[in-house]
Amino acid sequence: MSIKKLNQLDKADLKVQLTRCCGSENWVNILLNNHPFNDEKQLFELAEKVWKQDCEEADWHEAFTHHPKIGDIDSLAKKFANTQKWASNEQAGVNAASMETLQALAKGNQDYEQKFGYIFIVCATGKTADEMLHLLQKRLDNDTKTELQIAKAEQHKITVLRLQKLLNTLENS
Repeated sequence: MSIKKLNQLDKADLKVQLTRCCGSENWVNILLNNHPFNDEKQLFELAEKVWKQDCEEADWHEAFTHHPKIGDIDSLAKKFANTQKWASNEQAGVNAASMETLQALAKGNQDYEQKFGYIFIVCATGKTADEMLHLLQKRLDNDTKTELQIAKAEQHKITVLRLQKLLNTLENS
């Protein structure tokens, strides 16, 4: 039923909704060009194929720019108003974090961005702030190529979750 509602969106609305799921313009446009979708399975398979086979490094970096830094509430409110609810729910594990952990996340985010040139991307759903901090610190040791592949995979996990949220929202509207 929700795929039917997704298919009923006009191209402009669909583009907005897909961009909420993944900020790569190339990814969004390829999905738009394959609309309407036969079923949810086709949508998710296409989303994965496009991300892994049709998108390139510039597309991945573009998608990364559509995320707030982990724990950066001001960033959520200002720059990411269209994904604020989803991103804040995804980062709910940060809400109960100690000031020490939040400061370490801020410092780690700064070190990460300085080293790799983009923000730390992690599928934060279900993770505590301490778990995310541990992952961030561990991933700082990666080389550039390895880290980009990890960030790309984390972005895809986030995209899948957001596509599911989109379909659930349409189903319940």
